[in-house]
Amino acid sequence: MPPFLDMSDISAAANLREQYRRVRARSVALAKPLSDEDCCAQSMPDASPIKWHLAHTTWFFETFILEKFESDFSAYHPIFRVLFNSYYNGIGEKYPRAQRGLLTRPSMQLVRDYRKQVDQRIIDLLANGAPKSLSDLITTGLQHEQQHQELMLTDVKHLLSLNPLNPAYMRKPPVRRRESGALRWLSLESGVVHIGHGGSDFCFDNELPQHRQFVESFAIASRLVNNGEYLAFVNAGGYRDPALWLSEGWDWLCREELRHPLYWHREKDCEVAGWDEFTLHGLQALDWQRPVSHISFFEADAYARWAGARLPTESEWEYAAATAIAASDGNAAAEESLHPDASSDDGMSQIFDACWQWTSSSYAAYPGYVAPDGALGEYNGKFMVNQYVLRGASCITPRDHVRVSYRNFFGATARWQFSGIRLAKSLHK
Repeated sequence: MPPFLDMSDISAAANLREQYRRVRARSVALAKPLSDEDCCAQSMPDASPIKWHLAHTTWFFETFILEKFESDFSAYHPIFRVLFNSYYNGIGEKYPRAQRGLLTRPSMQLVRDYRKQVDQRIIDLLANGAPKSLSDLITTGLQHEQQHQELMLTDVKHLLSLNPLNPAYMRKPPVRRRESGALRWLSLESGVVHIGHGGSDFCFDNELPQHRQFVESFAIASRLVNNGEYLAFVNAGGYRDPALWLSEGWDWLCREELRHPLYWHREKDCEVAGWDEFTLHGLQALDWQRPVSHISFFEADAYARWAGARLPTESEWEYAAATAIAASDGNAAAEESLHPDASSDDGMSQIFDACWQWTSSSYAAYPGYVAPDGALGEYNGKFMVNQYVLRGASCITPRDHVRVSYRNFFGATARWQFSGIRLAKSLHK
């Protein structure tokens, strides 16, 4: 008897196979506009080559699933266990992260072959159904791959931005579908709210356990800060006023000699015009109505202080977003795009479809959090230090990957992700 036949729902396994094929195909499609040379280069230690992303996500399925469930498991290539291990110390040795761009071998074609072989083995594994232990691991692997699909786009954007030719990942220019509405303040009453994932569908371990949190009354902005509003901060000398910046942020600002967001360029020496923005569509005129993006926590915090507001806590953000989603019958996500669009003007907008939104909350464990056993327990828990939480999603986040309890996290100086600003204000006395 096939090993899983009496343990699983064959129909559910067929659905999982289809989901597996779809997610895996999307990663390959994201690399299609790029040359093999594009796919091998690494622009900074925080970013990885496209080739490495394609191999690492395959390594995940080979290491955590095939090695466990295949009775006759044999590694595609033993050295891949080291080359494409990201940070799992429980697995063994890792190739240095900052040197991934030096891996001219294996070739891009060999990585494609690696993906095809592992894909076929996973499909074969699912041919007879899937017990919950297998299904859960494959689902985790697919969610992990979707995280890397977003990283593929942000990493290649950073890479292309360093090229004096200003090459476009996608030549077709971004289309703005909406006009930016006026920023309005949405008030929410104080009370005890439930924070964290409470459903039976997938979530990462850092979204658990759901717990109660008291939130004081507050107001949250109806939309994200747009480029025009942030330009006013730049023109007002926001990058030159130490009173607006946290001490560590001011030191970073001075050390890096920063005067504007990461992908902004000004060819003309004037205060109110001449700004361009590098996008995945190449260099474009700065659109004042689109949300400002690629902002660090330090920049977001300084802008909020200049604007007479603050960043929301992650509990405030989740409470406000869940309330808005409930009021809109759960329809809060738009189609994926390669550049964030302007806001609509119907309640709390741009929850999932523009930029990740910085909160003032340090990334830490929820009350009662327990990391999973084994190497997969290293996925989230060990990073709970010196990071800040971002909520929502971005224009390039896969739509079926978003949820209101999702907790993204980065260091305070990170700017290469699609990160933006949603303001908040306290209302209690």
